[in-house]
Amino acid sequence: MTKKPRVGEPVAPMEFLTVGSGTVSVGHPKDRWTMLFVYRGRHCPRCKRFLNKLDDMLSDWTAIMDVVVVSADTVEKAQQDQDEFGWGFDLAYGLTEDQMRSLGLYVSDPLSEAETSDRFSEPGAFGIRPDGTLMLVDISNGPAARPDLAELLDGMTFNIENDRPVRGLA
Repeated sequence: MTKKPRVGEPVAPMEFLTVGSGTVSVGHPKDRWTMLFVYRGRHCPRCKRFLNKLDDMLSDWTAIMDVVVVSADTVEKAQQDQDEFGWGFDLAYGLTEDQMRSLGLYVSDPLSEAETSDRFSEPGAFGIRPDGTLMLVDISNGPAARPDLAELLDGMTFNIENDRPVRGLA
């Protein structure tokens, strides 16, 4: 069962391989904020539109914080996306079901082999403070609900510059 992530608490440390043999991590203390974007995978055309918009704004995002983009895809599928779209961000892959659930993401089974062959996560965005604690959560149970990237960046910039407290404590 998926449990809701708690803002103000540490994000479980996770490390992901990226296309090109690098690694990215979340949940560890670092010098900058991180925005973690989880996408459904290669099979999702809405994800591509969202990630293309992110790529168009990438320099604005990276001026403020680190950006991590990950899916449950295999290296082969992630490489195909990177080759097709040429995104400027590091494209991570191999998100496990345990990691999906620790982030509170919805997990879906494929509707057919034409979609994909394995379970995958629905979209999520997570603002993570430099100390590794969760500041902001936006999760969806389907591909159609995504945050507006310009609004999200504006809000995160305000939060960072004004050292805003976590909101929505349970």
